[in-house]
Amino acid sequence: MNITSEQPKIIVVGSSSIDLVLNTEHHPKPNETVMAIKSESFFGGKGANQAVGTARLGASVYFIGCVGVDPFGQQILRNLVDEGVNVGYVAETEESATGTAYVTAAGGVNSIVVVPASNYCLKPQHIANAEKFFETANLVLLQLEIPMDIVEFTVELAKKNNVKVGIYASPAKELSVQVLESASFIVAKSNELSIVFGQEKREEILKKYANKLFVRDDSNSTTYFNGSEMKYYRNDHDSVLHKLGMGDAFVSGLSIALCHGNSVDEAVKFGNDVSLKVTKNRGSQRGLPYLKDFAGQ
Repeated sequence: MNITSEQPKIIVVGSSSIDLVLNTEHHPKPNETVMAIKSESFFGGKGANQAVGTARLGASVYFIGCVGVDPFGQQILRNLVDEGVNVGYVAETEESATGTAYVTAAGGVNSIVVVPASNYCLKPQHIANAEKFFETANLVLLQLEIPMDIVEFTVELAKKNNVKVGIYASPAKELSVQVLESASFIVAKSNELSIVFGQEKREEILKKYANKLFVRDDSNSTTYFNGSEMKYYRNDHDSVLHKLGMGDAFVSGLSIALCHGNSVDEAVKFGNDVSLKVTKNRGSQRGLPYLKDFAGQ
């Protein structure tokens, strides 16, 4: 993969949270109480994950989000600053606590409940205040843990400033025609396609969005249509231990590769490589690789 001398400038508009993980022997059934083996907390939120992921891969990153005026919010801001992410346009609100996610992890499978909290206090004005960054950005990244009107407003602002937009359609929600047409690329989970795109067959949906829609599953595989044939790329092995944050890691790698002018095939491969590395550590952000980790590959 080619890395140019230019440093990509990426704006991430999205969520941040503290992930509270409970490790159990099995997932509790309705009305069942189980004992946790241990509990852990990690930095998370799909927006913050992608901000850290792209920053570690050499981008100049500006994060726009909202945290509460509480200890969790301060921890998130300090962590982003430590990761080299610009947080000058992260809003702080007294209306709500900082977002959290509650994860039950058992047998390599995660059940996740997200409490958006302050992430849903993000307003269009917060995005508009940062428009000067849009004027020179290479890419804007969005996910769906923030209100849909914020997603649509951000897409319009990016379009106005001729900035490419990448969307990770998770957690899955229906996307408007405007958003679908304006996005440069969309990443979605294979088991959520019908929520995002409707009831068409998977192959027909992929063909409609050639070199634009990338469908992911838990085995670290990516499927897309290149205009003439279906492409399928997968790399996994026994070290795929922790699946939390794999989608955000893929988006980070894909984004960086595309910003450096690589082909779609090369970008997908790099996204998968980045996603694989994140599985070796617990937590969505802890295992995100640095550009130097790929030296010689």
